[in-house]
Amino acid sequence: MNLGLLFDDDFVAEDRVVLRDRRRNHLAGVLNAEVGDRIPLGRVDGLMGHGELIHLDDREAHLTVHLDTPPPEPLPLSLVLAMPRPKMLRRVLQTCASLGVKDIWLINAYKVEKSFWQTPWLQAEHLRENLTLGLEQARDTRLPEVHIRQRFKPFVEDELPGLMARRPGLIAHPGTDTPCPTHLSEPATLCIGPEGGFIPYEVDKIIEAGAEAVHLGSRILRVETAVPVLVSRLYDGCLY
Repeated sequence: MNLGLLFDDDFVAEDRVVLRDRRRNHLAGVLNAEVGDRIPLGRVDGLMGHGELIHLDDREAHLTVHLDTPPPEPLPLSLVLAMPRPKMLRRVLQTCASLGVKDIWLINAYKVEKSFWQTPWLQAEHLRENLTLGLEQARDTRLPEVHIRQRFKPFVEDELPGLMARRPGLIAHPGTDTPCPTHLSEPATLCIGPEGGFIPYEVDKIIEAGAEAVHLGSRILRVETAVPVLVSRLYDGCLY
């Protein structure tokens, strides 16, 4: 935890918070924090700064907070991702949050198993948990927004064109002739398929919606690898 992320219900006063969950446990068990220590903190969708530990017991950590630093700039990227396997979803969400992706669309595809949509990791509290872990790792406070679309065709026909009109689209698809661009400074929409890739029908529909097909070379990557590779290739500034 490189940054303790604070939510509104943590505040008991304008400049004071009480932590009772894993963050309290992290302070005590991992950081071995003591009264008087300064802890990096940030408020969700707000400023970053530090807190001073003023009380710590077996149940609670009390800190006074001083927040005066803006978080890193978000990437101007919308990520459209075929729903990954549940175990992989957790890692992908944390990675996206760490890299500065703020607009995530989880969509259906032919090779997405129906059981994937039953995972508890799609529940709001679990989405927030994994996004929070990514933000804490990267020292960021802007919580990403996750959109869930379980019907491929309505999304691609009714919503994706409008999304790509604002943020021009790319679809990662092995075998195409165009390499993935680098050093982007403008907004973009990036579509990544499931394990095994989008089927030809899905590729054609996404291209009809306005996307350009691009590749990363001859190697086929797992989704959890392809996401950070593609995002960092498009926006290498996310690594600085």
